[in-house]
Amino acid sequence: MPIAATIRICPFVINAQEIEWRITPGLTDYAAALREMERRAADVAAGQARELVWLLEHPPVYTAGTSADAAELIDPRFPVVNAGRGGRYTYHGPGQRIGYLVLNLAQRGRDVRCFVHAVEGWVIAALGEMGIAAFRAPGRIGIWTRDSSGTEAKIGAIGVRVRRWVSMHGFSVNLSPDLSHFGGIVPCGIADYPVTSAEALGAEHGFETFDAAMALTFNAFLESLTCARENEA
Repeated sequence: MPIAATIRICPFVINAQEIEWRITPGLTDYAAALREMERRAADVAAGQARELVWLLEHPPVYTAGTSADAAELIDPRFPVVNAGRGGRYTYHGPGQRIGYLVLNLAQRGRDVRCFVHAVEGWVIAALGEMGIAAFRAPGRIGIWTRDSSGTEAKIGAIGVRVRRWVSMHGFSVNLSPDLSHFGGIVPCGIADYPVTSAEALGAEHGFETFDAAMALTFNAFLESLTCARENEA
């Protein structure tokens, strides 16, 4: 049986810790999502809410990180929003799975570099469950694979913010977006490599399949954060 078919029927077995797993159907306004995420992060920091993994999809928008260079905004054909996360310009839109991670790093290890590395590994593992060979690229943050021509291409972006040791933002993965929409920016400041998607690679690209793969590999992601706790010891 193909892996994609197998993970569709796997139950979402999430770590026994009290972490809310939320999947929002349809398109969620970016600014509204940002407000919700910031509220939740404040509540988590205050011990008044559970941690959150939030999977959603946005209408077309360009987001600017704290290192965004105006010269890399080539054609602002969609709204441009200051995201408050690290990184430069990126695109979000239909067909792209967004994952917002509101996690208490005070409990999981105060190491932002370890956290980003673990998020990369989680997305890579999930894509592997879908039959997509993804990898890290030295000196280039994000999730990479090879397109049909064998060229290294970006399939996912990582951008986080940490306030009071609670994380915000997270990752985006191109399942079936309109790749031409990335042409309005220099994605993440990297002009020398193309972007690609699961659809362009001929792989299974449904949200249901990807979400199931993320759930299947979630506990391993949490366990990978032990490097941060070990660094604190």
